Amino acid sequence: MSWWWAGAVGAAWKRRGDRAASSESFQFQSVALVVGSTGIVGTSLVDILPMPDTPGGPWKVYALSRRPPPPWFPPPSPSVTHIQVDLTDYSAAAEALAPLTDITHVFYVALSWRPTEAQSRETNSAMLRNVLSVVVSSCPRLAHVSLQTGTKHYFGRLGSKTRVHDPPYTEDMPRLDIPVFYYDQEDILFDTVARRAGWSVHRPNLIFGFSPRSEANVVCSLCVYAAICHKEGVKLRWPGSRAAWEGFNNGSDADLIAQQHIWAAVDPMAKNEAFNCSNGDVYRWKLLWPVLAGRFGLEWAGYEGEENRFQVAEAMVGKEAVWAAIITENELVETEVNEVASWWVIDAVADQFGLDLEILDSMNKSKEHGFLDFRDTVKSFNTWIDRLKAQKIVP
Repeated sequence: MSWWWAGAVGAAWKRRGDRAASSESFQFQSVALVVGSTGIVGTSLVDILPMPDTPGGPWKVYALSRRPPPPWFPPPSPSVTHIQVDLTDYSAAAEALAPLTDITHVFYVALSWRPTEAQSRETNSAMLRNVLSVVVSSCPRLAHVSLQTGTKHYFGRLGSKTRVHDPPYTEDMPRLDIPVFYYDQEDILFDTVARRAGWSVHRPNLIFGFSPRSEANVVCSLCVYAAICHKEGVKLRWPGSRAAWEGFNNGSDADLIAQQHIWAAVDPMAKNEAFNCSNGDVYRWKLLWPVLAGRFGLEWAGYEGEENRFQVAEAMVGKEAVWAAIITENELVETEVNEVASWWVIDAVADQFGLDLEILDSMNKSKEHGFLDFRDTVKSFNTWIDRLKAQKIVP
């Protein structure tokens, strides 16, 4: 249990310095394919898998993504090989993946956001199907495939007015009677993998993490918003509803999710199961908002009534020059504001994702199967702000 408990008390900050100096110095026990390696959880997996004390290791890692890591991103461990490919193109996916016959574990944490649920179902299903159709047939040592979905499993598309499950969410709740692309992905996983290898499904809540290529990086987006407020000399205003401001929710630390993926990949108790993945405590935005303001030296305003609600996406229109000035003044790495901030995700969070309920899940099943890791959400929030500042993404 030492590895899991070490992560729980903050050893996730162990990064590249603890890794083996060379991928030539030992025989790899396991070979991972991390699909979506530049996303929030993919970044954590690529960080954690090569560590010398990671269960199932030593690990060799193929890190697969649609776009390359940006030039400012720290180089990976020597045991990590990056592969760039568009997974919606079956021919390209087959050409890239067919030579990788030594894969033993697939960590599928990729996600393609699309305007409609129908488009999301088509695109995300094609991506997963293209990966598995190649890997399952060409990798004789394949032992496990883990698939990441999310709590949308329990309430459908964001803003949906359809009747959804009441929280707290448990893994045995039936599927909703509406289209959700996570269901399509699960069916592909079961149909393709079940007779060849073990599988697991992971359903995180709102993810706090660090990523160079994520369309839903809420911590980075909030930090950019706060930095712009500081530059313009205005308060950090809460844009959303009373329900989101005062309601209890679960957060999911990206390193915690990565550790649960790895645990499920190597522990027989987790084989062929679906697991929620959240920090194990609850938070309210009225608690985190002052923390964010304090990290950027800002005065703040909380919920100010329905008549004063606003959209961050509208308020941040035309802020490209402001962000460029912030970069210059603080000697940050060169980024465009739309590379580091997804305003829609702040608006979605501030509107409680269009739901009239708190978004809470249960971690009992995960604990009953042996995964006892946890995070303090306030500390997690601060940790990822620290990392963004240390990497000079935000001031």
